[in-house]
Amino acid sequence: MEQTKRTLEEQRVEYTNRNFIATPLAGLIAWLIVGIAGLTLSMQATVWVLFIATGSIVYLGLFISKFTGENFLDKKKPKNVFDKLFFFTVGQAILVYSIAIPFFMMDYSSLPLTIGILTGLMWVPFSWIINHWVGIFHSVTRTLVVLLLWYLLPEYRFVAIPFAIVLIYMVSIIILKNRKKVE
Repeated sequence: MEQTKRTLEEQRVEYTNRNFIATPLAGLIAWLIVGIAGLTLSMQATVWVLFIATGSIVYLGLFISKFTGENFLDKKKPKNVFDKLFFFTVGQAILVYSIAIPFFMMDYSSLPLTIGILTGLMWVPFSWIINHWVGIFHSVTRTLVVLLLWYLLPEYRFVAIPFAIVLIYMVSIIILKNRKKVE
């Protein structure tokens, strides 16, 4: 079927039936790398790792999608308007670096807070797209936990926050994998 012949609701159902593992797995890997860097590298190196790793999530997700069966770059799949909407949310997440960078320049330790929360906001529209609460869970939990850890563990911001985000990704992936069994 071509996109013009499928209703928006048909495209939504088709989109919703996907696995959605590649991108969260990419986020998990990126934040795991940041946490390990926070444990082992200098602060200056860790900052660079955070920028590079989180900025690479979309590319890592594209790569991982070839192994999860999602294959985001498959030209044979019919176009789906929700793919376009999702990529707009990715663009939104990238644009938030414009908020994070000025704060980083004033206080480098703000980086796990700003990037950790702002890049997690794309889960809210994702939740609406797939008609499931997992995105709200991910985004709200991530925001609260990151904020709490930023205040409670100032000396460990580049370790505690990334590892907490990894844990939230793990829970979200489990929910995503099991959501069809529950519905």
